[in-house]
Amino acid sequence: MKLFPLLTGLLLACAMNAANAQSPSQEKVLRYAFKIAETGFDPVQITDAYSKAIVGGILDAPLEYDFGARPFKLRPATLSEMPEISADFKTITMKVRPGIYFSDDPAFKGVKRELTAADYVYSVKRHYDPKLKSGNLYLLENVKILGLSELRTALMKAKKPFDYDREVEGLRTLDRYTFQLKLGVGDPRFVQQFADAGFLGAVAREVVEFYGDKIMEHPVGTNAWRLADWRRSSRIVLEKNPNFRDVRYAEVAPPDASPQLKAEVAALQGRKLPLVDRVVIDVIEEAQPRWLSFLRGEADVIEEVPIDFAGVAMPGGHLAPNLVKQGITMTRYPRADISLSYFNMEDPVVGGYTPEKIALRRAINLAVDLDKEIRLVRRGQAIMSQGPIPPVAFGHDPAFKSEMTEFNLAKAKALLDMYGYKDRNGDGWREQPDGKPLTIEYSTLADGERRQLAEQWQKNMAALGIRMTFKIGKFPEQLKAANAGKLQMWGVGWVGTTPDGDTFLALGSSAASGKANKPRFELPAFDAIYEKQKTLPDGPERQALMTEGQRLLIAYAPYKFHVHRIWTDMAQPWVKGYSRNIFVRDFWKYVDVDPSAQPQAH
Repeated sequence: MKLFPLLTGLLLACAMNAANAQSPSQEKVLRYAFKIAETGFDPVQITDAYSKAIVGGILDAPLEYDFGARPFKLRPATLSEMPEISADFKTITMKVRPGIYFSDDPAFKGVKRELTAADYVYSVKRHYDPKLKSGNLYLLENVKILGLSELRTALMKAKKPFDYDREVEGLRTLDRYTFQLKLGVGDPRFVQQFADAGFLGAVAREVVEFYGDKIMEHPVGTNAWRLADWRRSSRIVLEKNPNFRDVRYAEVAPPDASPQLKAEVAALQGRKLPLVDRVVIDVIEEAQPRWLSFLRGEADVIEEVPIDFAGVAMPGGHLAPNLVKQGITMTRYPRADISLSYFNMEDPVVGGYTPEKIALRRAINLAVDLDKEIRLVRRGQAIMSQGPIPPVAFGHDPAFKSEMTEFNLAKAKALLDMYGYKDRNGDGWREQPDGKPLTIEYSTLADGERRQLAEQWQKNMAALGIRMTFKIGKFPEQLKAANAGKLQMWGVGWVGTTPDGDTFLALGSSAASGKANKPRFELPAFDAIYEKQKTLPDGPERQALMTEGQRLLIAYAPYKFHVHRIWTDMAQPWVKGYSRNIFVRDFWKYVDVDPSAQPQAH
């Protein structure tokens, strides 16, 4: 008789354990925040890094970067082997691995949908569809894929929709799993673009046609994640894609990894990816709530510790003792980026190629005190940029020095005086050479860092005698206005997706006007250099051309190149295996969390 209550208790305990094992609270959830809102999730229609990060976790590019390898190294993602590339770099053949499937979606009408070569062909062609206004089309047109630009132009002239079924010589399927590109320009590095799923990730035609104009809201891919919930500019929730192929953790720790990270990487070997069940990303634009969210344990990682808190979080570049005691870890890495301000070259005040317009832009650049910007605003988390190409990319020349880092108020004032920008009415502000008022409108965001940068701009320009006003807005709206050429000046960052300087030189390419080249700078001499360097293998000749291209950008001054940023990420003690490869957007699938130590996920 005494066994009955004991047995009942054991059965009840087993039932409770089973229930707990299935409880949502036991799911592994990785939580962190974006500081800038996303714009959408269609790789053809997005250009911002935050949207591309999400797309990079959902869609698959043919290639990917080895997560821990340094120097950076490509490897197959959905391919069965590395691409076959001809000696002249003009023919690229890729073979898709059979048995890779898209996540389930109503567009597939209950049929399990396999990834094929045709999906990549279709995904490339979408960038040529004029209706979609691809911001990255120039990257494809640079290599002149045979027949595609011609098809696009002919259909535009005939006012016909883009014909996705028309085969062209430069992009076709050879069989169900093999596709081939033929280029008019041999580019030794073009294949690197096929590691960017935020640009050339595979989408299924059925999905695009099913959702139509709503495709920005419905990304469907073959990578580790699917979009579970989206509250625009507020929260993005990704969940594990049940159809994701069997990929096992086989990464190496980066060379500068701590002993703790090396041990964590070793412990993760052989585990099926992704390691967590869900990723919850909140959009928290203000630095203080984003930082406090991490300190309270509401976020598991913080990407780029806000510069306002750099002094308390990592004094002298070292993790603060109180954070060390809590078991928090720190990862510092240089970004493949440039923080810049651009001048709209079509604007009647700051644009143009005449000597007085160039002098105005040069004078403004010379009046920017980068030392104060780095010390007071960026809290030392950046280095001055001589030109657009960052130290981590080929094309950066450590010996190259330029006017971009020169702070010389006397020289700036002399330039303005020489070209007629003088204070004619004695009110303390300079007028244009024709006597019209000189006021410059600088577009920026509302967060604390941008406010501090705006204050520096205002002080610098006041010292120069130039009146500057600020237009505060949201990033998605400002990006749209910038692409349309409607901003006079804008401060923004440009992030590279490959370890090469070409994407930074593209900031001056007329072929990228209104896209990467938001100031709409056009200079035949620069274009000739840009096009020639693309065809050369890495070496002294290409390096010299890239340096010369940077000199032209500095001389004509369509930009003020400010800094290359150093990012510091931090992770909570229950996060395992956290490191960063700056060319891998979806780091989430390589990170694990211990839910027993993690505060309740929300």
